[in-house]
Amino acid sequence: MELILFATVALLALVYGVTIYNSLMTLRNHISEAWSDVDTELKRRYELIPNLVAAVKGYAIHEHETLERVTRLRSMCMADQGSVGHQEGSEKQLVDAVRKLLAIVEAYPKLRASKNYLELQQELVNTEYRIQAARRFYNGNVRDYNNCCEAFPSNLVAGMFGFKTHSFFNVDPAVRKTPGVKLEP
Repeated sequence: MELILFATVALLALVYGVTIYNSLMTLRNHISEAWSDVDTELKRRYELIPNLVAAVKGYAIHEHETLERVTRLRSMCMADQGSVGHQEGSEKQLVDAVRKLLAIVEAYPKLRASKNYLELQQELVNTEYRIQAARRFYNGNVRDYNNCCEAFPSNLVAGMFGFKTHSFFNVDPAVRKTPGVKLEP
């Protein structure tokens, strides 16, 4: 009788362990899929930026330093295949540079009225919304996975099989600030 009870408890523990392991694997795969979605939207942004820079270049010739910075940061972000935390840092710099570029445009009424520029700007805004949505989806998956890795008793299975928590993809509060615009009289 005791042997049957022990075997039943051992079998239940094994089934529970396998279930938790499979859950962790599924959540980790969701994170990979979600990051792929973020990466797709970031690449879409990278494709729009050269067009935006070219549109501004014709009007804002003396803003050469800002245009070069945006182009350099775009190239750096495209080449970055590091961790989420590392990519997060370079993305923050790119977003900040693009926002400054858009603020510079305010000084050029003809450019702001250009149909080509307006379409590019709208595409960039739409892409930013898509990036935000993909980032929320990614972070939701990271939250669920991290909860499973850290909560008892699933943390025992996670630790036993080497499941490590993932980093969230965050936006630096400084990037959220609207850059100042100086208009010369």
